[in-house]
Amino acid sequence: MIDSIEELERIRLACHKKVTRSSSLSAGAAIIPIPGVDIGSDVAILLRLIPQINEKFGLTPEQIEALDTESKIMVMTAISNVGSKMAGKYITRKLIVNLLQKMGFKIAAKGTSKFVPFIGSAVAGGISYTAMKYMGNKHIEDCYQIALEALEQRNFDAAEPIDVTPTPTDPPPRQD
Repeated sequence: MIDSIEELERIRLACHKKVTRSSSLSAGAAIIPIPGVDIGSDVAILLRLIPQINEKFGLTPEQIEALDTESKIMVMTAISNVGSKMAGKYITRKLIVNLLQKMGFKIAAKGTSKFVPFIGSAVAGGISYTAMKYMGNKHIEDCYQIALEALEQRNFDAAEPIDVTPTPTDPPPRQD
């Protein structure tokens, strides 16, 4: 479980670096002028990347299941509040393909651009890089918000209650 905002920021930065590397791999696969190779590689990259991000933030199904009941409720509530489609879930090929289909216009443009000699491959690589970077960074920000919300709730619950009962040295309330 993440214990501080500083630790959360370090995790966020490390995950952004992973997304950048993965986006570069996706762009490299998109440059290959064989239809379908890029989509297959995007699915494979995301099947590896998303669970790694979930693990870093403590949001794999196994990590959530291992939490005590109160913490589990906090995390599941945070996931619901953020509306994440991939945090706390088993990442399957079907889930990734569905998410890629929602980005269909980018994928269609990427596939079509390959048929334009030379420049088309570069355009496909750029679209692929941008789409992968967007999906990865969006997931990081979702996970960050979930972990931050759970951390803040845990810190709030652990805070000492404030004693508001008057002490004998306190002046009596004014009667106006």
